[in-house]
Amino acid sequence: MINIGKINTLSVVKQMGSEIYLSSGGGNKVLLKDAKRPANCQVGDSLNVFVYVDTDGHLAATTQAPRAQVDEFAWLKVVSVNYYGVFLDWGLAKDLLVPFSEQYHEMEVGKSYLVRLFLDDKNRIAATSKINRFLVEEADDFKAGEKVSLIIAEKTELGYKAIVNNTHWGLLYQNELFQSVSLGQVLDGYIRQIRDDKKIDLTLHQPGYGKVESLTDKILAKLQANNGILALSDKSSPEAIYETFGVSKKVYKQAIGALYKDHKIVLDKTGIRLP
Repeated sequence: MINIGKINTLSVVKQMGSEIYLSSGGGNKVLLKDAKRPANCQVGDSLNVFVYVDTDGHLAATTQAPRAQVDEFAWLKVVSVNYYGVFLDWGLAKDLLVPFSEQYHEMEVGKSYLVRLFLDDKNRIAATSKINRFLVEEADDFKAGEKVSLIIAEKTELGYKAIVNNTHWGLLYQNELFQSVSLGQVLDGYIRQIRDDKKIDLTLHQPGYGKVESLTDKILAKLQANNGILALSDKSSPEAIYETFGVSKKVYKQAIGALYKDHKIVLDKTGIRLP
């Protein structure tokens, strides 16, 4: 089966002059439209190719990989506009269309937007900025502490809305964010909690005691490397703590509390030290 708008592994089944035809083993043959013939391209060889429908309505393929595939989200830049809609740079020679009917707000040349790729009624690949219909606010299948994939989508008064695993909305709170993020950025995160209204709170740091245990070793190593003294207390700024250990102030306080309880450090007004 050939999946349009996706990376497929297809076999070379026919060569006719400069033309190379690929197949998944079914009846459909796909013309490879690379300008340069790829290596290992004899009959029987396999190629990883992106499959699309060309302007004539025929299946075509390229070994180039786009920045996103069908059913995925991506932060893409508008490069041109005509009477059909706007066109986005998505890493292939032919730009990606966002029809006017699929624009949440009017999209402008030179600006970037978060879009989702889909197949239209003729199996042509297009994109939409009306992404809410593809995302769910309420979570039933996630658990606190679970590692997830995030796309930073929108700045709000509370922080940043992010797309979780391409299926749900979640929120990163500004007061718990101790590193810079940018719109469209793809990064790993964690489920901090599922609220009573079933909405998702996110964090960029693994929650739970396991995080504290790994941090205590780092703190002790830092103390030993600094003659037993570290000028970071539970009163230090969140920014200073994050710059040193890459964690939130809450996690740092948990870690030094555990070390103090085990009599491995002494707490001072200005920091901590080895006993």
